[in-house]
Amino acid sequence: MRFQRHVAVGTLLALLITASLQGTTSTGAAAPTAASSDLVVWAWGDNMWSQLGDGSTQDRYLPTQLTGLTGVVAIDAGDFNNLALKSDGTVWAWGRNQYGELGDGTTLRRLSPVPVLGLTDAVAVAAGSWFGLALKSDGSVWAWGWNGRGAVGDGTTVQRLTPVPVVGLSAVKAIDAGEGTSYALKADGTVWAWGANWDGQIGDGTLTDRLTPVQVVGLTGVSAIASGGREGLALKSDGTVWSWGTNPVYPILRTSPVQVDGLAGVTAIATKGSHSLALKADGTVWAWGSNQFGELGDGTTVYRHSPVRITGLDEVTAIAAGDYHSLALKSDRTLWSWGHNADGQLGDGTTLQRDVPVLVGGLPRGVAISGGRVHTLALS
Repeated sequence: MRFQRHVAVGTLLALLITASLQGTTSTGAAAPTAASSDLVVWAWGDNMWSQLGDGSTQDRYLPTQLTGLTGVVAIDAGDFNNLALKSDGTVWAWGRNQYGELGDGTTLRRLSPVPVLGLTDAVAVAAGSWFGLALKSDGSVWAWGWNGRGAVGDGTTVQRLTPVPVVGLSAVKAIDAGEGTSYALKADGTVWAWGANWDGQIGDGTLTDRLTPVQVVGLTGVSAIASGGREGLALKSDGTVWSWGTNPVYPILRTSPVQVDGLAGVTAIATKGSHSLALKADGTVWAWGSNQFGELGDGTTVYRHSPVRITGLDEVTAIAAGDYHSLALKSDRTLWSWGHNADGQLGDGTTLQRDVPVLVGGLPRGVAISGGRVHTLALS
């Protein structure tokens, strides 16, 4: 996404087209301001599963334009799979399809985008590790793909190759998807989750998997949600950030939300892999968690248990996180990246790790971003 990502996470189609660039979407993308017919999808990084959608399996170290995909208003990158939302309410997918995560009725890898079957009137999308979600204009959520721990939310553990409705959800305004867990933000400011609960990422005070949605305890007044690995994040309307679950950095598992220390005035959030990002109203970006590959952007590789400011980055309007890399859009629509780069996912033409932000090369003015495990998507 990753609609401001995280007012991220998903929103109504009108917001996708008219909202200004603030935060990122649940597709990991910033809300576009240009006409959808003018927007082009770009991809770079690892391409082992054809997740770049350019018809090949060749890695790309600079942004590569996807041809034949027009009218796109939002994007989201999963591990090795991607979703794109068009202005006509249809959803398109490409990349790995081992568990039916592309929703096209098959388990065939797709080198270029194909339509998700039976979906119309979609207003937001979210790509999980092995499954997909779509929010419809009526506030219902639909899901497909891997369902071994209940991520599809239909009350079963049956793999679904095409979308089915999530049971018992209505009035949803945003969605996001993690490693094996799904999240929904309702219009009343409450958060709901279902699927895998290995590390408490459901947030209901237990470690029990949920095959249908349950409410995350103690959270009200939420304006945005984000998820990545086995952690959930919520941004409240008062600018505070709350977290639950775990990641390898934190020795303490949280089965219900706790406030992230030292953060105030936050307008957008993003998380994936083992690190998290927060965008403040003053245009600065803050990060915490794993920093093995410089993904916190503070010029070090030191793990951070509390947020630190990313070096030399201001006037930011949107953020997104990959598994071990991070992304930011500035007010001038330039895209900056940092962290792991062994597969070219930073888009600077090299495979050099970057501990501070660098400019993504060869990309026209961006409007939306999303980070996958080892690849990146952008709308421009």
